[in-house]
Amino acid sequence: MTFPVWLDPLSDAERARAADAWAIEQQGTAGLVLMERAAAGLADYVQRYVGEGLVVVVCGKGNNGGDGYAAARMLRNAGRSVRVLFAGDQEKVSDENRAQQVSLHGEQPLPFSAELLDDAAVVVDALLGTGFSGKPKGEIGEAIAAIQKCGKPVVAADVPSGVDASTGEAGGAAVAAQMTVTFGCDKIGLHINPGREHSGATRLADIGIQESAPLEAPTVGLIKEAELIALLPRRGASSNKFTSGHLYLAAGSRGLTGAAVLAGKAAMRAGAGYVTACVPASEQPVVAAQFVEVMQMALPGSDGHHCADGASLLAAAVRKRPGAVLLGPGIGSSKGARSFARAVAESVDQPMVIDADGLNAYAGRLKELAARRNATVLTPHEGELARLLDCDSGEVKARRLRSVRLAAKRAKATVVLKGVDTLVCSAQGVVAVSPGAPPALATAGTGDVLGGIIGALLARGVAPFEAACAGVRLHARAAALATAHGGAEGMIASDLVASLPLAWD
Repeated sequence: MTFPVWLDPLSDAERARAADAWAIEQQGTAGLVLMERAAAGLADYVQRYVGEGLVVVVCGKGNNGGDGYAAARMLRNAGRSVRVLFAGDQEKVSDENRAQQVSLHGEQPLPFSAELLDDAAVVVDALLGTGFSGKPKGEIGEAIAAIQKCGKPVVAADVPSGVDASTGEAGGAAVAAQMTVTFGCDKIGLHINPGREHSGATRLADIGIQESAPLEAPTVGLIKEAELIALLPRRGASSNKFTSGHLYLAAGSRGLTGAAVLAGKAAMRAGAGYVTACVPASEQPVVAAQFVEVMQMALPGSDGHHCADGASLLAAAVRKRPGAVLLGPGIGSSKGARSFARAVAESVDQPMVIDADGLNAYAGRLKELAARRNATVLTPHEGELARLLDCDSGEVKARRLRSVRLAAKRAKATVVLKGVDTLVCSAQGVVAVSPGAPPALATAGTGDVLGGIIGALLARGVAPFEAACAGVRLHARAAALATAHGGAEGMIASDLVASLPLAWD
């Protein structure tokens, strides 16, 4: 698929190296000149972040260390007190690193020692750069651990040491910076956890590489929500409830009817013109009491839960009056509910969002969804994705980018891996990163709201990847609006629904 214009490209290590190589070989810009520009940006942000006191610059053997040495020289020239430390093997330093050491006017960096951090006002981490992956070892690992333990503010050069710039993974100890000054192009690993949490505030230093550099198309980008939301369909003079989209809500069970209600109300607030709640017959009066605008469809059930018999009735209704389907909120974990979920996914040939217990019906069976003949959007959190992939949730948490891509490939679906850095992966492997959301979303029912929003957008004809990305950002916008009026701690999912109409503006 073509990389969307509403994504701000992020680069992996290979793409960043290609940009540097192009500048050197095609623009004729020397590598040391690029390093000087990077160091100037780093020094400038250090000056602005901590205006006085001792700056301790901790350098490694590669070009990231060279950036650190150059920044140390510039800070000294600006009148700052600077101490330069080195960790690693001096016999293995890069040529650019050695040239920058010489530029310190004969002063040799001190061997790294944790005690030399004690009087720092700020520590500059220039140990490892974009080329790092894996687990830091030896003196570098010890230096990272000491920086972590010292309790001083840290500014990282390009990428926090220990963080993989291409994935955000941290295989071992990693620096937790308050600010990361990255050079030339923004990096994937600064925006995906655990790297996001280690990066702090990110700042981009321009090093003079033209945006027109002929690089390979990016595959990961930050969502530019204003541009994306502006592309969504709006109601016009000729619109009616059917042209605004019909969403079938296959949800609810005894004790979990609230999930169906939240999802249905969210779908209406997200612009769906017609919503039909398809719930077990025994629970239909409970759900109906909460809905005024939503249509009702009572399905066969067993002890308050869905059963497989209901799937054929739902499929017949969708064939008669086509619409998108939201499958899963509150259906529970009974054997009948899981059979119902799989039967609906297999028999309904319309765009579908599968959420919550609908996802758990496919635990360890993710590849079965690849047989669906229409668009599928999956919306798991880390635990649900681990069950889908039949792995430990810790593996998903540590390797979020890899995990979401693997799930999208297996299911041939768009996958939304929820979190503060929500990742949306298309079936083709393009990944959109959500640039954060209010902490208030950490409350019951907000996932049901997200499912309703994405379902409504699918029903309105929005393509699955765009619908998922726009749904994530409308969800975050609504949360910001709700907390602005009522505060973060007391926000509940119903507040989120009420704020949704304003999130479009």
